[in-house]
Amino acid sequence: MTSAPAPSFLNRELSLLEFNHRVLAQAEDTRVPLLERLKFLCISCSNLDEFFEIRVAGLKQMAKVGATSVGPDGSTPTELLAMISAAGHQLVDAQYRMLNEVLIPALDAEQIRFVRRSHWTPEQDAWLKTYFETEVMPVLSPIGLDPAHPFPRIMNKSLNFIVSLSGRDAFGRNIGYAVVQAPRALPRLIRVPSSVPGTGPNDFVFLSSVIHAHVDQLFPGMSPSGCYQFRVTRNSDLLVDEAEASDLLEALEDELEQRQWGDTVRLEVAHNCPDQLVRYLAEELNLAPGDIYQCNGPVNLMRLLAIPDLVDRPDLKDPPFTPRVPKALSGDLFAAMREKDRLLQHPYDSFGPVLELLRQAAKDPNVLAIKQTLYRTGAKSLVAEALIQAARAGKEVTVVVELRARFDEADNISLAEALQDVGAHVVYGVVGYKTHAKMMLIVRRETDASVPGAAPVLKHYAHLGTGNYHPRTARMYTDYGLMTADPAICRDIHNVFLQLTSLGKVPELKCLLQAPFTLAIGIRARIAREIEQVQAGKPGRIVAKMNGLVEPETIKALYEASQAGVQIDLIVRGMCSLQPGVPGLSDNIRVRSVIGRFLEHQRVFWFHNGGADEVWLSSADWMERNLLRRVEVAFPLRDQAIRERVMEHLLAYLADTTQSWLLQADGRYLRPESTADSEADAIGVQVRMLAEAGVITVPGLAAVDAAEPVLKLVPKPRARRKAAS
Repeated sequence: MTSAPAPSFLNRELSLLEFNHRVLAQAEDTRVPLLERLKFLCISCSNLDEFFEIRVAGLKQMAKVGATSVGPDGSTPTELLAMISAAGHQLVDAQYRMLNEVLIPALDAEQIRFVRRSHWTPEQDAWLKTYFETEVMPVLSPIGLDPAHPFPRIMNKSLNFIVSLSGRDAFGRNIGYAVVQAPRALPRLIRVPSSVPGTGPNDFVFLSSVIHAHVDQLFPGMSPSGCYQFRVTRNSDLLVDEAEASDLLEALEDELEQRQWGDTVRLEVAHNCPDQLVRYLAEELNLAPGDIYQCNGPVNLMRLLAIPDLVDRPDLKDPPFTPRVPKALSGDLFAAMREKDRLLQHPYDSFGPVLELLRQAAKDPNVLAIKQTLYRTGAKSLVAEALIQAARAGKEVTVVVELRARFDEADNISLAEALQDVGAHVVYGVVGYKTHAKMMLIVRRETDASVPGAAPVLKHYAHLGTGNYHPRTARMYTDYGLMTADPAICRDIHNVFLQLTSLGKVPELKCLLQAPFTLAIGIRARIAREIEQVQAGKPGRIVAKMNGLVEPETIKALYEASQAGVQIDLIVRGMCSLQPGVPGLSDNIRVRSVIGRFLEHQRVFWFHNGGADEVWLSSADWMERNLLRRVEVAFPLRDQAIRERVMEHLLAYLADTTQSWLLQADGRYLRPESTADSEADAIGVQVRMLAEAGVITVPGLAAVDAAEPVLKLVPKPRARRKAAS
């Protein structure tokens, strides 16, 4: 008998770069509205920034200390950095080709123009000269480089210019080089008024072009022979020793001040910058040739993200929609939750009922306490406002604020301070474990009106989600939220909160799986159960949806299940280290990634369980950090109708051939062959979900009753095709 091949793994960093190629592909897709295509280009660039700030920065640190391996694929940090450099340069080249060869011509055809200096009319030139002298030049501080003016500190991701100079300065010296730093207060895109002759309705000029055109005014008596934009990316991961910090909030505040000045990891510079100047910059910034990215356009494409908001062209954007508010959740939410569990599917369903639940709790004299975890909420959080109102109304408000939510630390510090100011109990989770779980628990005193003389009892109501308590991202991310009064689930949530605040041991959870304790074990046990079903002659089936899959032991368990004959479909948006379709190892595993208008964010795990299907929702991906180093929860869908609804959603994702990409064994992603035989059949899964919620109308689709939706959208009846066809 031939033994199965040894488990093998795709590299997570290279997989993440592949994800950004899929995002960039949306910018090329002509089925996507033009201004949305521009957004996808910007998103791919923003993702790449964070990749360098965190992942590449960490690898550089590991290489510096001589680490020999960074993951189950066996690559050393040095080897992996070389592979990332090659793949990263390919991605950056593709981004600028997309901008210059595809998007700019398409935008120009719609009279949305980025006017180059060589194309300025005399009137535009005059207007921009005045703009430079009145708005730009007064806030610039050009720095001539000499022993008294060494190369300046360059802030992370700021816009800068290296200028080569000839001639003598005011003191009779030859300087050679200067650096001009553009303050962040200056807009990176300048709209030229349409009243200026020769200007269209949507003509824009880059700040870099304006500074370049007038750089000679910054160096009187000298002659700039070249001016080239550049940008530096730095390590932005916060380094706080939680075990040594006596006050985590204070320690993070101190570290935030230094985030802009971490070690350099990447240099982006204009493509036409002379080699001598590029080498000079790299030397000053302590970067190797592989860390240099020459850009044929703006060194920060994220600045283009402002264009869709500045341009009033609804025809070039996704159609707007108003998320649905289920009828049952438009009144007394406590009564609705007592009746049965309620599931919200964002962004198709409004986040409003979650906010309204908090508001009703804040005002209700029978509500005694509110407990909630907050990971990301936004700078001006409606959730925080409701919690503050509850605390002011005398409720016992306990909030677990995760201060270390990457890039949201400053907002979370402000949130924690605002809650403390009104008397809320604020804790920062557990040292060494980020609190990533999404939970809310409300304690309410109630009397059973159906029992005469009954004594009041305490009733619990809960909300559990796969995404953050963030109303803005709830319109852009796909997530589930469960509103329940199930006593068993609420009791488990109470115990998790007790653990987070008291740090003591709590009774065994009856319904929830919790990381870092039982979640990984529980998932693997259910994978093993599917193997047992197959060995007993029954079908074995797993469908799981998540953002990332890299945890080695879980992947090994999936490989074992595949070898046993379990059919496994994985919907993994981003990085995936599992290799599907390897003969003898993963023949029965298929992996797809869905990219579309909304960021796919739900974590859903469906185990067939011999026909007694189990469906779990969770805040956790199948990654080491989520399963082993964070406080996470997974919760079962105990209501049959809700469970079947989510199962149908998963099947809709698996049937999609429009927004899906299929992972190959070598790590590449390919579009599936479409089996659609009509325009209606080719509609992507996210559009179908919008139609299911009844918030848009899609020609060719028959929507279902929006009150209690079940995804059974089908093409409208059409004429039967001839048998010969």
